[in-house]
Amino acid sequence: MSKKVVEVKTLKVGKYVIINDEASKITSISTSSPGKHGAAKARVEAVGIFDNQKRTFVKPVDAKCDVPMIDKNLGQVLAIMGNDVQLMDMETYETFEIEIPEELKGKINEGAEVDYIVAMGNKKLMRIKSG
Repeated sequence: MSKKVVEVKTLKVGKYVIINDEASKITSISTSSPGKHGAAKARVEAVGIFDNQKRTFVKPVDAKCDVPMIDKNLGQVLAIMGNDVQLMDMETYETFEIEIPEELKGKINEGAEVDYIVAMGNKKLMRIKSG
């Protein structure tokens, strides 16, 4: 599980963060002003990359949080098997099966090149490049 530690104040909308051991994409960040005896707090809302569940956390802006290291790769579709597709990585020639996301069902053809991401041991098909 590759991740790095950053401060909450460095997070931005559209980037990624780990909430409850799940890689999530940040949808909104709001900060409250510091009180008489407290520090400013940030409320971060995010949607899980792999399970699409909404998650939130509230922490002081100078607190630390984990950010996943996400690898974006190129693959070629070898076979379509129902809701899954067999992909071959274009760099390592490794083959593996991956689930087809709902928005790409019916659009993928054998031989097509696709982008996929790898984060925290999970893989997800992102978009069709060609084919």
